[in-house]
Amino acid sequence: MQQAAPSEIAGVTAQRTTKYRATLRSMYRSRWFYLMMIPGLLYYLIFNYLPMGGLLIAFQDYNLLKGIWGSTWVGFDNFRTIFSSPDFMIIMKNTLIISVYRVVFGMLTDVGLALILNEIRVQWFKRTVQTITYGPYFLSWVIVYGLTFSFLAPEAGLISTWYQNMGWGTLDLLTQKEFFRPLLIVTDIWKSTGYGAIIYLAALATINQELYEAAVVDGAGRWRQLMHITLPGIRDVFILLLILRIGHILDAGFDQVYIFLNARVYETGDIIDTWVFRRGLENLDFSVAAATGFFKSIIGLVLVLGANKIAKKINGAGIW
Repeated sequence: MQQAAPSEIAGVTAQRTTKYRATLRSMYRSRWFYLMMIPGLLYYLIFNYLPMGGLLIAFQDYNLLKGIWGSTWVGFDNFRTIFSSPDFMIIMKNTLIISVYRVVFGMLTDVGLALILNEIRVQWFKRTVQTITYGPYFLSWVIVYGLTFSFLAPEAGLISTWYQNMGWGTLDLLTQKEFFRPLLIVTDIWKSTGYGAIIYLAALATINQELYEAAVVDGAGRWRQLMHITLPGIRDVFILLLILRIGHILDAGFDQVYIFLNARVYETGDIIDTWVFRRGLENLDFSVAAATGFFKSIIGLVLVLGANKIAKKINGAGIW
């Protein structure tokens, strides 16, 4: 095998040294930008990456007094406990149904509101509608439940009282398992649609207006402009958000569900997160709770990878 000449080796070394120095000079010129990145990097390091060491609990019989390093290793026993639990299929079914409902109805209403606002030409009216729909996003789920309770509380809520005064019987939506999921979706739409529409409005603003002018010249009406210009213009953003939501398909909205949940609707409303909360914090079974979280993370990762691959095959674009 022929060895490289000393001059060639020296040339490669000099080239690498030149690139290294150029990189250092570039970093020095942008030193203030790197300095501003430090707080964000520290945030993710401290609150997102360091806590991942707690996944060791999922493979232990964790004891608070002994800590992570002193607790007994049990392998996959905690996962067997989860999958063999009689509640597992119920909470998995409820989680998937509620999550799919939130994705489908949530994204469709976000797009719909954005399209409606985009068609409004009176700016003051457009801003007013956007402010009204955007406002509920800043309310906590506790306040939203309080408002819901004031309307639907059995024999005391505004709507329940009116329904009873009309002689139609008793209206008890909060404790009926058949109405629990629709109630979650309706309140979630009311709270989040205004905020979700902002992203699509930003995407609509990037569409070249000359395309609409050309469509008008060609005789295209508003419907054809919508189908051939507007919707394709926000397609990539829609796919991006859809992939991100699919990755959180097992997160059915713990805050909302936990606040609205009651013993009568466990059959249709109990999800993985509420089950983990009771098991981990109320029963102090941290190992099973950590194992459940680890299981959710693996499923989410697989779903994101799969959804991204499918999106690239169908649409030619994905997250990466």
